Amino acid sequence: MDAIFSLPQIGQVAAQLWKEGKSSRVWAFEAAMGSGKTTFIHALCEYLQVKDTVSSPTFALVNEYQSPVAGVIYHMDWYRLKDTEEAIDAGIDDQLRSGQYCFVEWPAKAADLLPDNCFYVHIETLDPQTRRLFTGMEEV
Repeated sequence: MDAIFSLPQIGQVAAQLWKEGKSSRVWAFEAAMGSGKTTFIHALCEYLQVKDTVSSPTFALVNEYQSPVAGVIYHMDWYRLKDTEEAIDAGIDDQLRSGQYCFVEWPAKAADLLPDNCFYVHIETLDPQTRRLFTGMEEV
């Protein structure tokens, strides 16, 4: 998938992304600070009918949501992690292997914990209102 969109189109792009990536349980969102990772995950969770408040788990590391479409969703933000060992100590590897959907922001902080079939979502800022999203099964 390769899409260029602005905020009013984010729901449509989230729906397309779900159709493409739903067979992978772990999604790695790679993007620069402020590019809209959390905003996009919020739109994706809205499409998946999550009723919980979707927010950045920067300080908690992991937020858990319930979806009638996707079941349990773990929204992870690894920005504050120092290394893989800290992620393991926090129990993140157990959540990644749980079989539940895991949406991971800042995946490079503990990339060796990600499964081989991880679904990579890349977001680029084109201008203040426009983003490019593209996907793959590997890091860029």
